[in-house]
Amino acid sequence: MQLLQPLVFELPSAPLSQPATWQTSRFALSLERPLVMGILNLTPDSFSDGGQYLRPEAALRQAERLLAEGADVLDLGAESTRPGATPLPLDEELQRLLPLLRELLRWQVPISIDTYKPEVMQACLELGADIINDVWALRHPAQGALAQGGPSAEAVVAQHPNCGVCLMHMHREPQTMQSAPMSGDVLPQVHDFLAQRAQALQALGVARARIVLDPGIGFGKTVEQNFALLARQRELLALGYPLLLGWSRKSSLGAVTGGAPAAERLHASVAAALLALERGASVLRVHDVAPTVQALKVWQAMREQAG
Repeated sequence: MQLLQPLVFELPSAPLSQPATWQTSRFALSLERPLVMGILNLTPDSFSDGGQYLRPEAALRQAERLLAEGADVLDLGAESTRPGATPLPLDEELQRLLPLLRELLRWQVPISIDTYKPEVMQACLELGADIINDVWALRHPAQGALAQGGPSAEAVVAQHPNCGVCLMHMHREPQTMQSAPMSGDVLPQVHDFLAQRAQALQALGVARARIVLDPGIGFGKTVEQNFALLARQRELLALGYPLLLGWSRKSSLGAVTGGAPAAERLHASVAAALLALERGASVLRVHDVAPTVQALKVWQAMREQAG
């Protein structure tokens, strides 16, 4: 497969029905311009920056830096979902998340929680978190307290009437997704899955304005499938929901740039972010906020002159 093709930049035309704001617990986030979601991993084993921000002091400094560089949203994750990652016990995830969340909520900035556990969602939303960002799209099988009658992830989100939610497509699970990736045409499979999950959540009373969709770059997909999703990303706009894209430092970028390690994929990450933006992305989830924000300013300046 030839991945390097001539680039044709076109301005996307999103469906008229796509919400103009992303409703979250405390904020109605305007989508009139693209939002930058800064990644803050409170983990020792994330694929790119594991261990750097595990200590609370380091995490707070990084949060401050991401906001100073222009992040619109902070996305906190305490459990790695990289390929082959080991599941984290519930208590340990809460111990990593809750103290930092309590402090960051005082900063009055939008906070997203990257988790699939309903108990973690419940605890964070009760404190005041704004968004649940779930790689399992609120469908992780019941475990622990849930098996004894606790609420599902869907129910937790539905019971908090204003929180935002990001539903992501993942093939299989983190432990196996890259050992047995998807087969066939990836776009219709991702399209249909995201449509079904969004419809299921709306059936529980969750307003469309609260829902954002993520095609899940790298989550159980081959390099070719990831780039097929990018090339055909506009087709997902027909679902009528804003799209969040997370290309930052992904291994597919390393695969097409000569095997560059994660820490050296900055330029490729920014390029992928802009290509996703050109194809209709509303939210960009990134590690490197400042370079991405600079690139977006160039894009916005061009848009203003294009009328």
